[in-house]
Amino acid sequence: MTSVISATGLWTPEQSISNAELVESFNAYVDKWNNENAAEIEAGDKDALAHSSAEFIEKASGIKSRFVISKDAILDPERMAPHIPARSNDEPSILAEIAVNAAKIALQKAGRKPEDVDAVIVACSNLQRGYPAIAVEVQHLLGTSGFAFDMNVACSSATFGIETARGLIAGGQAKSILVCSPEICTAHLNFKDRDAHFIFGDVATAVLLEHVDIAPAEHWDVIGSKLVTQFSNNIRNNFGFLNSAAPEDDGLYGERGRKGLTDKLFVQNGRSVFKEVVPMVAKMITEQCVANGLDPHELKRMWLHQANLNMNVLIAKKVLGKDVDISKAPVVLDEYANTSSAGSIIAFDKYSDDFKNGETGLICSFGAGYSAGAIFVRRVD
Repeated sequence: MTSVISATGLWTPEQSISNAELVESFNAYVDKWNNENAAEIEAGDKDALAHSSAEFIEKASGIKSRFVISKDAILDPERMAPHIPARSNDEPSILAEIAVNAAKIALQKAGRKPEDVDAVIVACSNLQRGYPAIAVEVQHLLGTSGFAFDMNVACSSATFGIETARGLIAGGQAKSILVCSPEICTAHLNFKDRDAHFIFGDVATAVLLEHVDIAPAEHWDVIGSKLVTQFSNNIRNNFGFLNSAAPEDDGLYGERGRKGLTDKLFVQNGRSVFKEVVPMVAKMITEQCVANGLDPHELKRMWLHQANLNMNVLIAKKVLGKDVDISKAPVVLDEYANTSSAGSIIAFDKYSDDFKNGETGLICSFGAGYSAGAIFVRRVD
């Protein structure tokens, strides 16, 4: 082992939106739209929009609420999109700001100062700009040394970032690396889409990886890993820096509801994703357990990507058997919703304190790309 996980950090926005609040806003928008288009609907030229419900959302996803950066703007039926005011180039960007918040928590847990860190990787699915890299800005704001860069592997960005950091430490490039995953997922979500308006939330996580020679006595050995990608259009987001700008934008992400932009937001073919990703991930976990000399039942816990409760339950059953206690794959999406790459790290951060020396677990991501990452860890006290 050349590198280990020394600490994690979790930063959560102050504001949260319940399913009931989201549904009330969405249904008000639906009523308004149906009323404005009543003639076309009656003539058969347009289909009436259907109401959403809290029961539908929870049954479809297991989500009950989500933390958000911009609550009032999302719930405004006239807007239904976050309002994140543009900042001057002399101000910290919103993405760097929340990454720094999570990073400071991880550093405090490990008893480290920013100057102890040699590199920063910002690994997330939704970057707000092309350059300069958000990671270099985080490096500047924290006061770390060395180098920094951004990377994006959608929902698997954090696990891919962890493995990248391990390679850099093994290669002698650094001895201490922060992997930050600031996810403002609501900025790329179409809140006017009944099938998707409830999916995402906002959050930031950080993982501190260090060379074993300088790691604290209490840490996590990484005993195995696997990264996999396979191209698919079943989850897609075309909202990038090449097509998001508009002269009349009133903020960083503007009013994405105007004509010509809604087709750039998050879309997915949910049924195909479920059918294709679940067996892909279950097979990867099972095969990597064998490759690392582990019986899957030796895993005390699996911290899975938080996308959909039904997916996580089925993956757990395929790996551990039909009678598996679901607490072995804890769920946080009921409170946080889908936070893309941060989801499995949130689960790890919140449900790992009870591990004893020598006990083993799995951090696992999966999502758009398709991409999947498995990081097997063992507690050391």
